[in-house]
Amino acid sequence: MLAIFHKAFAHPPEELHSPASYNGSKKPKIPEQTLKDFLSHHPHYTSSMTFSHSAVMAYVHPHHNPFSIHQRLFCGVDDIYCLFLGSLNNLSLLNKQYGLTKGTDEAMLVIEAYKTLRDRGPYPADQVVKDFDGTFAFVVYDSKVGSVFAALGSDGGVKLYWGIAADGSVVISDDLEVIKEGCAKSFAPFPKGCMFHSEGGLMSFEHPMNKLKAMPRVDSEGIMCGAYFKVDKFARVNTIPRVGSQSNWMEWEQH
Repeated sequence: MLAIFHKAFAHPPEELHSPASYNGSKKPKIPEQTLKDFLSHHPHYTSSMTFSHSAVMAYVHPHHNPFSIHQRLFCGVDDIYCLFLGSLNNLSLLNKQYGLTKGTDEAMLVIEAYKTLRDRGPYPADQVVKDFDGTFAFVVYDSKVGSVFAALGSDGGVKLYWGIAADGSVVISDDLEVIKEGCAKSFAPFPKGCMFHSEGGLMSFEHPMNKLKAMPRVDSEGIMCGAYFKVDKFARVNTIPRVGSQSNWMEWEQH
């Protein structure tokens, strides 16, 4: 899967950007080139959607990717779109919890969970994602308000990467080669057990009371790449806004 969001709609950590991206022979690419690379990597049965100049989402149809051992889903409801990789062990239980039908898949469930959070449901965002039991990665784009919501499960069963394109856009994909080609040195693995929102930033849903620490990352050539983030066990978050308070759930900025 591939998702690209204009810098006006997503604000990733500064440490994801590496100055070395512009010093080497390989420079970061603009989003259109990265999309073209993704489609060429997966030439058959690939679909993409472009949302004006704000976002791009692309995926390989699940029945035509023999090399993937994980389920791949894409759906859109009420101008909200979700790319989902993996599966949830407690899907039936969650569908009941959200009042959804038996046939609802993981991507549709994630959209419903996102809508509940957006509309100030009874639980904080970290608890909602922590309730997802399984191997998963997802990216949600709310085209009405231009917001991005992404998360990666804590079990390490699937990989997800993110980086910065030539125009400052955020690139998220499970295809490491596409990320490397599109973001040069400004990329890193998306941290396990974490979620990202375009306004609230990056936080751990496994350890929501702890800050995340940027860890320097050097490649085999000794060149500094985009940072990796891990939970800082000694640094606590001062406050986490709760849904239903005057603070928006999306603004979980680390302090």
